[in-house]
Amino acid sequence: MRVLVAEDHASLARSIANGLREEGYAVDLTFDGDEALRYALDNPYDCVVLDVMMPGKTGWQIVETLRRKGSATPVLFLTAKDTVEDRVKGLNLGADDYLVKPFAFDELLARVRAIIRRGHNRPSQMLKIADLEIDTAAKVVRRGEQPITLSAREYALLEYLALRSGEVVSRSEIWEHLYDQNDETVSNVVDVYIGYLRSKIDRDHDLKLIHTRRGMGYVLSETP
Repeated sequence: MRVLVAEDHASLARSIANGLREEGYAVDLTFDGDEALRYALDNPYDCVVLDVMMPGKTGWQIVETLRRKGSATPVLFLTAKDTVEDRVKGLNLGADDYLVKPFAFDELLARVRAIIRRGHNRPSQMLKIADLEIDTAAKVVRRGEQPITLSAREYALLEYLALRSGEVVSRSEIWEHLYDQNDETVSNVVDVYIGYLRSKIDRDHDLKLIHTRRGMGYVLSETP
C-alpha cells in the first residue's frame, strides 16, 4: 500500500513516515501543502495522512480540491484543532477520519489500515479467498491450517491483490501502489514477486488462486 504523509512538523512527519515504512507501506513525504496537493493529484495513493495547517495550501483546501476534481483517495486529517466545529468541517469537506495531536502511532496505524480497507470495500481486518486467510492487522497469512511466511514485499503484494480480489490488476497498478516516488525498482520486478507468491501460496494446492490475464495483469480469485 502507498501512503502520502503531508505534515510540516519535520520530526513528526519523518517519525510517521518511518513507522509506516517499517510496517511495509510505501511512503511519500512532504512538508508543504502545495506540494502535497500536487502529489495527491498525480499519484494513486491508498491513503493520505494530512496535517490541517501547513505552508501553502491548508489540509482543508487540499481535501476540498481533491473532492472537487473527483478524487476519492481516502484522507486522514492530523491536527491540533480539537473542537467539534473543526472536526465537522474536515469531515464535511470529504475527509475520512480525524486524529487529534498528540496521538499514539499505533492508533494512527490502526486508522490508516481501516481507511484503506474501507477504500477497497473490505471493512473486516480478515480477508478470505477460498481457504486463504489474511489478517491485515497482525500481517498473518494462512492457507488452510498452514501458516505462510512472507517477506514484507511479498505480503504487501498479496494484501493488495486480496483487497482487489476478483479484479484484474495491471503490473503498472501494482508497481504504483507498492513503491514510492524515490524507489528506483523497475516495474518488471512485479513478475518476480508474483512468482515468489505462487511458490508459497499455490504450489502445494490443487486450487490455484493467483491467475495471469495475458496482456492485462493478475487476479487473485478462486476461479481461473
